Formats: sequence, structure tokens, C-alpha cells
Amino acid sequence: MSKLAKAMQAAAGNAGGANEYIEDVFSTYLYTGTGGVTDGIEQTINNGIDLATEGGLVWIKTRSGIDSPHIWDTERGVLKKIDTNSTDAEISSARSLMAFNDNGFSIGRSSAVNESGVTHASWTFRKAPKFFDVVTYTGNGVAGREIAHDLGSTVGTLIIKKTSGNDQWRVWHRSRPNANIQLNQTDAENTSNTKYYFGDGTNVVTPTSTEFTVQALNENGFTYVAYLFAHDAGGFGDDGEQNVVSCGSYTGNSSSTGPVVNLGWEPQWVMVKNASSTGDWSIFDNMRGMPATANATQRLKPNTADAESAIGGFYPTATGFEIKDTTPSINASPDTFIYIAIRRGPMKTPESGTEVFATDTAGGTLPNPPLYNSGWPVDLGWYRGNMPSPASNDWYDRLRGQTQTLFTSSTSKEEPFGGGNYSFDSNTGWSTQSFVQADYRSWMFRRAPGFFDVVAYTGTGTSSIQSVNHNLGIVPEMIIIKSRSNGSTNWLSFISKAPIASNYYGVRLNTTGANAVSVGSNSFTDTTFSAFSNSFLALSSADNQTASGATYIAYLFATCPGVSKVGSYTGTGTTLAIDCGFSAGARFVLIKRTDSTGDWYVWDTARGIVAGNDPYLLLNSTAAEVTNTDYIDPSSAGFEISSTAPVAINASGGSYIFLAIA
Repeated sequence: MSKLAKAMQAAAGNAGGANEYIEDVFSTYLYTGTGGVTDGIEQTINNGIDLATEGGLVWIKTRSGIDSPHIWDTERGVLKKIDTNSTDAEISSARSLMAFNDNGFSIGRSSAVNESGVTHASWTFRKAPKFFDVVTYTGNGVAGREIAHDLGSTVGTLIIKKTSGNDQWRVWHRSRPNANIQLNQTDAENTSNTKYYFGDGTNVVTPTSTEFTVQALNENGFTYVAYLFAHDAGGFGDDGEQNVVSCGSYTGNSSSTGPVVNLGWEPQWVMVKNASSTGDWSIFDNMRGMPATANATQRLKPNTADAESAIGGFYPTATGFEIKDTTPSINASPDTFIYIAIRRGPMKTPESGTEVFATDTAGGTLPNPPLYNSGWPVDLGWYRGNMPSPASNDWYDRLRGQTQTLFTSSTSKEEPFGGGNYSFDSNTGWSTQSFVQADYRSWMFRRAPGFFDVVAYTGTGTSSIQSVNHNLGIVPEMIIIKSRSNGSTNWLSFISKAPIASNYYGVRLNTTGANAVSVGSNSFTDTTFSAFSNSFLALSSADNQTASGATYIAYLFATCPGVSKVGSYTGTGTTLAIDCGFSAGARFVLIKRTDSTGDWYVWDTARGIVAGNDPYLLLNSTAAEVTNTDYIDPSSAGFEISSTAPVAINASGGSYIFLAIA
């Protein structure tokens, strides 16, 4: 079956597993060079992308060193490298990219890709209809030659490079159809010769879903490679209709308050070029850092050998991205900027708790980063040190950046801490801090549809309700909101499953208080809330979450079958089994009493949910871990409340909320 046929099956809701997701076809993978002395494979990058069977492209750029950006693709084969900052023909690249694998690729000892101690970024694009394609051809000198491709959809961007001789990297973009731009240069677009590069010599010919037309890029006997990106073509997700790549444009305004680009989804990778004026190309991705924090966006330039550098705000939003920086290469007025944007993943709903939640101890020594290991990219890293002693619970997340912390036991505003040691630029964990002890521990969460999402937003000053977009994909059942910029506001948690009439109530995460804020006066009821599978309501009352210009962070949780459970129970004062629908019990449990005072209790199986004593921590307190109590016990379907539990956990007739993760 062809790839196009498989995509058509997916679009029709094929039940046989043909549906594809962005995590199947694209990856940003960060790694540190190890060097080596052999001529064989020194590192294997397992990013989950099947290049061996499906084909595609690998693009590698050093982050901490000075070196050209290098591209390999499966159509030309391994050991054949071209550099995107150069006009040079392809060259043999011994000891660099050594193999295309069914779950990534392998590299050798070449300093271009594996210099010891040097950090690298790799971007992998798999061939897939409605996303990306690679085509090679040999020129025949025919004017207006039509070259077939398998993209099967609207072409958003077409990039062509002569591989057997020196020439520019020619770029055609749907937003500037009568212009060509050079990927290896800072030059502005050129409209005088587009018809010769991307046309028949008389007219520019827009690429179709099956072919593109060239003339000057068809010199007799020379070889070429073409890379094609789709635009808003659908083809992905559970329904086979979701877009994963968009090629568009925006107009700069030289202001720190715009522009705002609406994609309909949050991007994880964006490449930008000023088409109107000279300026570098820029690549941003959320693995290296594209946070909603000033002067912290990490940029690599595909047209230079420069190392990674930080610039001002290029921020992802739940529906696209916004620019809060006046750097001319991304926001000069009134210039036109073109971009390629790729959707954030994962798009597939998780099937097990280990895909999205992990806890790990630092172990007392600093290994090769990351310090806390999860096996996947971490989006929220909650950290606690000195377990036997009083200490804060520090929350960091990818969206806010590696230096910004919030304390769950405090109303304090976000503050920089750790000097960048709490880094998220790892595909297998987080943090590179060095001041650790054996009892330092982290709880790690990954954003995923139906389970957990993180949203950064700015208050509009609305008098009652502000709608905030999210990408949870279903109705959130627990929302935790904290002002980042205001040091006197509480952490407010809205719980949809609390057994408290029909209105939603706010329970403050940093206190022991009972239901603190009724939001029924704002019509925030079960009926209205159930409609918001793509947004939630921030309220001007209830510890104001909409103050004009104030910045906020929101953590959204939901019940994901077999993975997580947001729920409630009524205490009995006796042993009480809580059925979460799990197959092997809960690995994480959070409990709070809502009808009276009570702490926010946390247990996990790594520290012990056993038949005997179960250590717990309190999110609302800096108190030391308590290890000599037996308040909960294991249960195959969830967890069990012990008859010895205090009224804060199991008072007869008491009302409680919980979050459990399998």
C-alpha cells in the first residue's frame, strides 16, 4: 500500500491502526557529543521515527559549537552530506551519519555530529503524505519540466538544492508565490527570476499535489534534491483530519506586543525568514527553549555556522505563536515574514501512566544530564529536596523556562532560581543541577491529550470571565492556576468532580482551607463548563485570574482511562476502596478535603504505597516528609483509604477530591 493510500485510510477513520500523529513523523532530539576513535557507530539516536522503512531527512546543527548545519536524507543515502549555509555540492561525510534506522538514526565520531562535550540539535522529518516528502532527480535541460512527488496535498514550501555542483538553496513559499528566497543567504526575496526556478520560463507555476515545475533547476546531467512541506492538509490524529504543518506569513510591527499568528494549534518547531529585507533565517523549537519568558528563546540559524543564542520573546500559544521582541530578523515593520510551523505533540492519547508520569531521585551524584530521568520529554518538573527536613515544593515547567520557579506553599510570584540548572532541553528527563543529595526527588509530567496540559496566558482585565484556549482535547476536570507576576495571589484549583452542589468551587493549593470560592455567581456551573473542551474560564473574582497585563500559568488534568483519574469520594471513617479503573493500582495519589480544612497530601509508589506505612508530603506546606503513618494502601483498581486515616483524609461524611495516576 502506498503512503498516500495509507493516509486516505487514516482520513476515513481506519480502525486498523493506520492513523498517524505528529510524533510518528517529526522529532527534535537533543544530544551531547561523545567523540570516539572507531570508524563505526558511536551513538544511536532513538527518536521513534521510522526512517529505514518510510524514508526522510535528518538535519543536525551544533548548539554550543561553531559548525555548519548538515542535512542527510534517505533518497541520497547515508554518508552524503549537504550544508544549508553553503552553496557547495554534496560531499562524502565519513564517520558522520552512519545509518537510518526504524526508530531514528546512528552517528559516528565525526566532529560535525559528535564532537565530545558539544551539544547538538537534530530535527528528523519522515516522509508522509500531507506532511513532508523528499524527491531526487537528474536534470535533463527541458524547459518547464514537471517533477512528480508524493506529498498528496497542497505544497506549502518547496526547497531545492543542486547536489552535484555548487548552487544556492532555492526556496518557494506559498505566501510569496512569485518570489524565491535562498536558504543559505540573508538576502531578501527575489521576484525577477522566479519563473525560471519555479516555473516554465514564462510563468511561475504553483506546485500541485502531485508535481512541481522547474527550469533553471534542471541543468542537464546535474543531480538535485527537493524537500516539500505540506500546508494545512489534515491527514493526522484520531479522525485523520488534523493539520500538523502550516506554511504562512505575518507582517512585522517592530513592537513588543505583536504580531500574533493563529495556527489553530500550538507549534513545537518554527522556521522564520524576513522575506522583505535582509536577515538571518531562524529556527525555534520547544525542546531547546521557546518559553513564555522574556529573553529566553533559543535560536539557531540554518544559514550560518553560529552557535545557539538567546533572543527575546518568540512565544508559543495554545493556538499558534506570538512575537514580543523587536529583533528585525523576526519583527521588522512593515516587513513580511514567512514561516514553516510544525504542531506540538504528542497527539495520541496515552494508554499507560508510564508514558506521561514518572518520579525519580537524584541519587546523590550528577550523571550525564538529565539528572532526573523519565524516559520522555518533561513538561512539568516538580522538585523537592531534603525530604527529611523542611523544604519547599518547587514547580518548573517547559513553557515558563528553565530558571522560573513557583512554590506551591506560597503566594510568591514566579522568580528566577538555579541559574539555568533546571533545564528541560532533554528528551529523557530534566534538570542539570549539581547541588544534590540522595533524598532529592522529582515528580515529572508530560503534556498529552486527555491527560494533562499546561497553558501560559496574560490577563486582559476583563470584568468577569476570560476565555483561555487549551489543547487538552477534552473537558478539564482539575485546573490549577497561579499568577506568575503577582506575589500576593493564591494558587487556585477548580475541581469539576467535587461533590458540592452544581457550582464549581476554588480550593487554594497553598492553604488548608475548605471550598474557598464559589464561582456560581459567574455562571461557572457544571452545565456551562462541560462545553469547554478547547478552552477554560479564568475569573476576575476568585483570586483574580484576569488582571490586566498579569501573567498566569494553568495546569489542566483530566480522567484518561487506564492512565489517570480525577475524582471525589465521601469519607466513611472506615476502610474505603477507591476504584480508578486501573489495572495495576495507582502510582501517584493526591488528596484534599473540600468541606473542611485539610492539607494537600501526596503519595507515590516510589516512596511507598504499601500495606504498611506510606510516606507522604504536603503540597501546601514545607514540612518534612512523614514516614510513620499508614493512611492509604495499594489496590489493583486504584487505591484504598485506611481506617486509620485522619479526618483530613477519611472523616465520615466528609467530602474529598483526588488525582490518581496509574
